[in-house]
Amino acid sequence: MVQRSKRESKGEGQQKVVEIMRRRGSLILGILLLLSVPLSSSEAVVDRIVAVVNQEIITLSEVERMIGHLKEEIEGGNRLEKRGRINEFSRTALDRLIEEKLIDQEAKRSGIKAAAKEIDGAVDEIKRRSSATQEDLERALARDGLTLGVFKKEIEKKIIRTKMVQWAVKVEPNVEEKELRDFYLKNADRYRTEESYRPGHILFKVPKEATPEEVREIRAKCQKALAKIKAGEDFGEMAVLYSEDISSKDRGDLGVFKKGELLPAFEKEALRLKVGEVSEVVRTEFGFHIIKLLDRKGGDPLPFEEMKEKVRQDYLEREFEKGLKQFLTTLREKSIIEIKL
Repeated sequence: MVQRSKRESKGEGQQKVVEIMRRRGSLILGILLLLSVPLSSSEAVVDRIVAVVNQEIITLSEVERMIGHLKEEIEGGNRLEKRGRINEFSRTALDRLIEEKLIDQEAKRSGIKAAAKEIDGAVDEIKRRSSATQEDLERALARDGLTLGVFKKEIEKKIIRTKMVQWAVKVEPNVEEKELRDFYLKNADRYRTEESYRPGHILFKVPKEATPEEVREIRAKCQKALAKIKAGEDFGEMAVLYSEDISSKDRGDLGVFKKGELLPAFEKEALRLKVGEVSEVVRTEFGFHIIKLLDRKGGDPLPFEEMKEKVRQDYLEREFEKGLKQFLTTLREKSIIEIKL
């Protein structure tokens, strides 16, 4: 089932922005570009064209590869979250590939290149992080039908895209403290101690093949148990008596969780409750639940002075994202894009 500082010089500040961009590589190359996985050296010659960007094509196989890559990124999530995110990525994969193509074209017009030592340095960094030798890397690439040359070409593209974005998106590094304090107050939930909660539940399972009539009957049983609890029956005893979850042996106690670890629908209802309060009937993919919030800890505000550097980083990242969005919008507006899906 179902955690301080003096005002910087212009040069030091700009370096901080670059460091943040590097540290948030998944932000720049993920949210920003969602770079596609390397092309297979055995790519089929014939492929369906799904978009044309300034006379350069995007194929169906590229979109499918992007979706597959994005699915891999969410393998650790729960089933409901994964299903929703896969649908979301399916809708946006083509858009991301179009943006990638636009950045490639702008970089070419601007004469931006990647030096051989930069490409080799990136390969060395990949090997270092993976504790892999050159032979290990080449064997891993071969298993995916890739050569080192193809792999380096993809790295070259990624370096050029990153350079293009860093050149095009300028962020003012020196931020007035008032702006930081305003950002801190507007985003107060980001700056709290880690929060945990301990929910209990009574589960009435709904089989996947259940008919509408059977679903109504199961819900009615859940409603009946809830009525008994509201009338004064003990929640734990009702869990032992009715719950079809393994937690019934613990009187419905599921244990301690952090935000994001349980199904969204379940968690949303659990966190809406006060400690000791019992929910109405809640439906998830597992069935019908009656939820009780047994305990909740943390979530206390952290003082601005303690979080000032983190607030600064978050503020600069937000400004960078805004600048990136505007840059991509400008590229789209001056381009001819034809969607053939």
